Amino acid sequence: MPLPPLLVALIAGLVSAIGFAPLDWWPVTLACIAVLLWIIHAAPTLRSALLRGWVFGVGHFTVGNNWIQHAFDYQDRMPPVLGYFAVVLLALYLAVYPAMAMGLAWRFAHHGRRRDADLGYVLAASAAWIVTEYLRGVLFTGYPWNPLSAVWLTTPVAQLGSWIGTYALSGTVVLVAGTLFLAARRDFLPLLASAAVVALALINIALSPEPPASDARKVVVVQPNIGQENVGAPDYPERTLAKLIALSGTPGPSPRLLVWPEGMVNQLLEDGYPGQYYFNGDSRLTRARIAAVLGPADKALVSGNALLFADKPPRDPKVDPNAPLLQWKLVGAGNSVWTLDSSGTLGPRYDKAHLVPYGEYLPMRTILAPLGLARLVMGDVDFVPGPGPGTLDVGGFGKAGVQVCYEIIFSGQTVDRANRPDFLFNPSNDAWFGRWGPPQHLAQARMRAIEEGLPILRSTPTGISAVIDARGRILGSIPHGRAGALDLPLPRPLPPTLFARLGNWLAFLVAGLLLVLAIANRRFAR
Repeated sequence: MPLPPLLVALIAGLVSAIGFAPLDWWPVTLACIAVLLWIIHAAPTLRSALLRGWVFGVGHFTVGNNWIQHAFDYQDRMPPVLGYFAVVLLALYLAVYPAMAMGLAWRFAHHGRRRDADLGYVLAASAAWIVTEYLRGVLFTGYPWNPLSAVWLTTPVAQLGSWIGTYALSGTVVLVAGTLFLAARRDFLPLLASAAVVALALINIALSPEPPASDARKVVVVQPNIGQENVGAPDYPERTLAKLIALSGTPGPSPRLLVWPEGMVNQLLEDGYPGQYYFNGDSRLTRARIAAVLGPADKALVSGNALLFADKPPRDPKVDPNAPLLQWKLVGAGNSVWTLDSSGTLGPRYDKAHLVPYGEYLPMRTILAPLGLARLVMGDVDFVPGPGPGTLDVGGFGKAGVQVCYEIIFSGQTVDRANRPDFLFNPSNDAWFGRWGPPQHLAQARMRAIEEGLPILRSTPTGISAVIDARGRILGSIPHGRAGALDLPLPRPLPPTLFARLGNWLAFLVAGLLLVLAIANRRFAR
């Protein structure tokens, strides 16, 4: 007795997510997408096709986002069990996007009395997936976690991302899976399309220049392996700073760029705040302690909650640190990255722009706060967003583009196009994310490296920290749950890729081309 189509959709959706990190079983994902295309085409009505696509998406996103539950384990104001509900509720929303894609594909195949199960149907499904996945990445602040293209990362096909970008590359997953669906219907000719995709990827690798050899400049990526369990302990700021300093090593003959994880420096680095906000009473002391591990030619990129906003900010840095609290009302915080040199002088700063809803700020706070809801990151005030992608001058090491944590997952939104950096720095705190979140986050950082042709430095408290070259390859990493430091040459960038020049316009160009081919295939079949 055959299984009901909705049950098949749910099972296929659940299983499809194991193609992502950490399992990386990408052939399983291809098979599941092929099953999805089969049951969508077999749907008798548009409504049933939409429902099957939605049920597939619920399973797909529930498994793929299971790590979100762990973030609730560190929040005292809400019980951890709410994390399971949060995962499912998010999946119920995200499933709308594959439902739309499959609805469009069904409509294309079912026109009049015809029910075409041919290459045109597969091409239309691929185009629809590209557009709807892009929409998932931008609507309602966007949530593009685990784009379907990420399953290609263990294959040469991933390198096509430098030409067409993440969203269009996701369309190739549907395209290749669609050839399996057609082959099951004894239509083997479209398998040539799969071979063409692989051939294009291999040609791209053969023609693309290798990143220039690294020089004597070194990067030191620190991972202290300090989790969220003891954030509220009185000695936490001092303990974390001491461990970061201990792992940073000592200056040598080669210039070093020292990079630290997100959220590990809890002491304020900037002067001018009331004394009540300093753990040790003096920001200069904190800067001097960090600067002590830097040589004259060294630089540091330090990430932490090192910026505060008030309704009456200090007029100048010499404001009395013991000023009464009533004269300085805290209204927000910044998740910032600072440059620091061996003299303890702060350089340019980057403020995180793409904040995590319900994590770093509570949407509709006046409504949700009275209901007992709180943001997951500890603290009483929301974070304040910065202006957008920025580039920091780090002296002899070139220009650093900065993307703090979650920001790195947004394709086409990671680089200041007017001031292209030489590398990207992605400090992150993945200690919230269990076992599945960190490798998935790393995978998406690798996608940005491929797209932009830029190396990426990732530093996280508990892993996975890594040095990634401009082709998305991991040159060195520190596993999850270990303390250590990477000491490697700083990778060099590639020339701007096609995606770096055109951005996500390529997603629409590729989707449009696929749709034109789908229409041409239909007319040719007639």
